[in-house]
Amino acid sequence: MAEFIGRTTNIKNCRKGFYVKMRFVHRNGRNHEKNSNFFKRYFKWLVWITLSLYFFTSYMITSTNKPTTSLSKTTITSKSSRALYETNNAATFLQHPKPDISKELNGLKIYIYDLPSKYNTDWLSNKRCSNHLFASEVAIHRALMGSDVRTLNPTEADFFFVPVYVSCNFSTVNGFPALGHARPLLASAIQLISNEMQFWNRSQGSDHVFVASHDFGACFHAMEDVAIADGVPKFLKKSIILQTFGVKFRHPCQQVENVVIPPFISPESVRSTLQTMVVPEKSKRDIMVFFRGKMEVHPKNVSGRFYSKKVRTQIWQKFNRNRKFYLKRHRFRGYQSEIVRSKFCLCPLGWAPWSPRLVESIALGCVPVIIADGIRLPFQGAVNWPKISLTVAEKDVRHLGKILQRVADTNLSAIQRNLWDPSIRKALLFNNEIQQGDATWQILYSLTRKLHRSYNRLRLSGQ
Repeated sequence: MAEFIGRTTNIKNCRKGFYVKMRFVHRNGRNHEKNSNFFKRYFKWLVWITLSLYFFTSYMITSTNKPTTSLSKTTITSKSSRALYETNNAATFLQHPKPDISKELNGLKIYIYDLPSKYNTDWLSNKRCSNHLFASEVAIHRALMGSDVRTLNPTEADFFFVPVYVSCNFSTVNGFPALGHARPLLASAIQLISNEMQFWNRSQGSDHVFVASHDFGACFHAMEDVAIADGVPKFLKKSIILQTFGVKFRHPCQQVENVVIPPFISPESVRSTLQTMVVPEKSKRDIMVFFRGKMEVHPKNVSGRFYSKKVRTQIWQKFNRNRKFYLKRHRFRGYQSEIVRSKFCLCPLGWAPWSPRLVESIALGCVPVIIADGIRLPFQGAVNWPKISLTVAEKDVRHLGKILQRVADTNLSAIQRNLWDPSIRKALLFNNEIQQGDATWQILYSLTRKLHRSYNRLRLSGQ
């Protein structure tokens, strides 16, 4: 029987690698060439397999530890957007598979600037920032971060999204968002991205997208007279603004390329209300006309301005003792339970024409009564507004009782039937993860209509 002496005589480095020379000796001192060749071949294969497994496992461990949302070297470095995406992804990953929506949107690609956290996620320390009526700026950012339309390569982007949250600076006096910081914060962000990267300068921002989800949109002020006087900041006049403000007539605050978007209403709150309450049949809703909100007894408030152009004051003065009108001037956290019980929900203008009640009433099956002359409503291609809502001129508010009674006696059932189309509710709600047909998807679809502003598309079409 041959005896193996595991003695390594030398290790030689060669151009093709290295090999280990072994000596195999018979116990009587004679070399057995056949056994020697067999063990050499066996040992070489063993070494090759061992090294392959080592390098393969090392590669897999390294790949696993890399963040899936890491940006290219040209990205402005920040951990804020990655944290936002990872938090959002953890909350939605188990709900349903990530939908592939890029093919449905003409191959749309959007690059998201990874700005320092002071421009966005630092504001999320206040929980109201991601849940109040202006929170679409947060919701859109979250949804885009995990979307298939997002690209990490800015050279292939059609549009550039600049995630600056300007609506989360809540006043310590009245709790309302203060917008005094909005213009300097946006200007600072633009200076940063124009200094760090080439894409703003090459198009002067015409393919860059911002969100202005407050009263008068791109004018960044809550009072219309001041907003008009200030106008749209010069540095944004060539960009695309996603804003809740929109009117059908000429107005300084929409003299910029824009997409009208709905105010933010938490889809979780809507689902919770519908799940926890027994939603009455259309004919059994026990509140005829509902409104809860600010109604000035004296229309000229402390600022010296007429709130709601006196419309809400007229509603209160005319109908607060009418049994068919359920009018409340004070806040109530469970107000969605009142909407579910109502047939008609009043949506009068406030300082601006739009109102979050518009979305809430539709989502909860109450016919919205829009009282805001000239308002331009969001996503008119997806939402057939005349079939699901009523519009009453501001001058006709005193006739509300007769108008709504006439509708109730004639075609209310048809309007309610149209209202319960799930695609309509979906189009007005922002989800953490984009779903086909939801509010963020509608925004992206609107952007596909503006691809003529894309520097990248124009460059490719000219080749």
